[in-house]
Amino acid sequence: MLIEVRNLRIAFRFGNRVSVPVRDVSFDVPENSRVAIVGESGCGKSLTALSLGGLVDRADISGEIDGHARISYVFQNPMQSLNPTMRAGVQIAEANRRGKADVPALLESVGLPRDCERKYPCEMSGGQQQRVMIAMALAAEPDLLVADEPTTALDVTTQAQVLKLMKGLLAANSGLLLITHDLGVVANMATKLAVMKDGRVVETADDVAGFFRAPVHPYSRALVREAKRMELAA
Repeated sequence: MLIEVRNLRIAFRFGNRVSVPVRDVSFDVPENSRVAIVGESGCGKSLTALSLGGLVDRADISGEIDGHARISYVFQNPMQSLNPTMRAGVQIAEANRRGKADVPALLESVGLPRDCERKYPCEMSGGQQQRVMIAMALAAEPDLLVADEPTTALDVTTQAQVLKLMKGLLAANSGLLLITHDLGVVANMATKLAVMKDGRVVETADDVAGFFRAPVHPYSRALVREAKRMELAA
């Protein structure tokens, strides 16, 4: 098992007021799996993902996060994550703690020409920037890749390309934790899923196809109905 999360609770204190955006969240990410956490904006899914890598500041965090997986993140807006003053190749190389990243090979693995090594982020398209982010994540040699809404800022064609790329690049025994509100992405990418609402996991499924046929929780059923309605409207 790469990561086991049990009864995760994340709380923030503002004077005498306490906000608890994540509570009693439990899920697993096994080796060689693609797990999706799905839910509407503000449900706590991104906070949950960030907590796995210790990236939530000034919060009271309780519960158990077990596992020794090396974790890399791919965030939804690469322009906010990449350093605009550094060339892409330098940023990819710095992601490898041992300083032995094969930058040209990594660029090639994510479908970028080698001359992108010398480009600044502003000289690349949004899809190219996201591919650089994926190359940086891979340079860290992770056991678990956490992708937080990685295609939200991209056009539909590029979205499909980036998702297919991430799916194909997962190494043996590694895992993917995908944070998304898009059930279409879940259907194409996930082997397991957890549905979150108001900071809680309301349903989990080891059979993604079965989930879409017969979701159990009322909120899950509403999500699936809306996804099907939008698919028909398209």
